[in-house]
Amino acid sequence: MLKVVKNESKTQEEALNKCLEDLNVNSSEVYSYFEEESGLFGKKKYIAYVVTKYDVKEYVKEFLLDLAKHMNISFNTEVNEKDGVISAIIITDDSAALIGKEGKTLNSIQTILRQSIRNFGNFDIKINLDISGYKLKREKNIEREVRKIAKEVLKTKIEAKLDPMNSYERRIVHTIISSYDGLATQSEGEAPNRYVVIKIKED
Repeated sequence: MLKVVKNESKTQEEALNKCLEDLNVNSSEVYSYFEEESGLFGKKKYIAYVVTKYDVKEYVKEFLLDLAKHMNISFNTEVNEKDGVISAIIITDDSAALIGKEGKTLNSIQTILRQSIRNFGNFDIKINLDISGYKLKREKNIEREVRKIAKEVLKTKIEAKLDPMNSYERRIVHTIISSYDGLATQSEGEAPNRYVVIKIKED
């Protein structure tokens, strides 16, 4: 369970500081969000909701260990936080069962994990789950293929439609192509068949 601390005050800063005092931490060690309410005589008050990054990391570890128990799969996990993003890495000999076809099981686990945290409040916490380096290898393969296609589009001036990708992979493509002055990208289609088009940038 995540421990969510809640306090209210006349300003967001005061409400947040009360929570930080209760937890004995500083603002860089927490995730927070605010709600605004109208009190008596129309006076506004702000409610701060706070969880520590440490508690979120421990929650993610417990979630994954519980998953391993229910799936009867043995694995080790490492959870870190950097720049507000929680990164969880699972190392296991049964990676295929957790990754699934084209990473669909992995993406589903990540989605369920994110939603389970959202059940505690409207916290904007980014979770990045990887299993036995699958995402890292996938990213390298995507980058290699996208750069190859980018050169072809620049040469032929003909746009290229990539295979359907999830939102995370599409962001990788957009980021790579943004480094090419003469190219632009556009996401088209509907999920789960949404894809990226690489084309010549219009003047």
